[in-house]
Amino acid sequence: MSSVALRAAGSQDADALAALATELGYPASAPVIRRRLADVQKSDSDVVLVATRAESVVGWIHVSTVTSLESDTFAEIRGLVVTKSERGKGLGSQLVNAAEEWALRHSCQRLRVRSNVVRDETRRFYEKRGFAVTKVQNVFDKPLGSGL
Repeated sequence: MSSVALRAAGSQDADALAALATELGYPASAPVIRRRLADVQKSDSDVVLVATRAESVVGWIHVSTVTSLESDTFAEIRGLVVTKSERGKGLGSQLVNAAEEWALRHSCQRLRVRSNVVRDETRRFYEKRGFAVTKVQNVFDKPLGSGL
């Protein structure tokens, strides 16, 4: 089996990123992902890394710094997905480790991740890596305008 390499995501990865986002339950087309990635890449407070095996994207992670008045700046995993055929092989851990390193380079002393409470396997994955549940909350969305 070929080794896994991590690198920054590029627009050429949009098809694979979209397929993986859809696999996670967040359907998106390649053009939409390409636009979102371009927006993320403009920020010094974000990074999207892809994991590749034999030049195929098999996972990705999006990490951001979060600055707010109520707490010191921290890093947050905004999204993490590993294709089903690669799960359980340590790839998710490699991506989380890369997120931790990125967070430390950006002066963050804490890494946060949010996960839907119905994702039991995800909870176990993060708890095995030293994360602890610190809050359970509701998420409220309100659509604004049209065509966004």
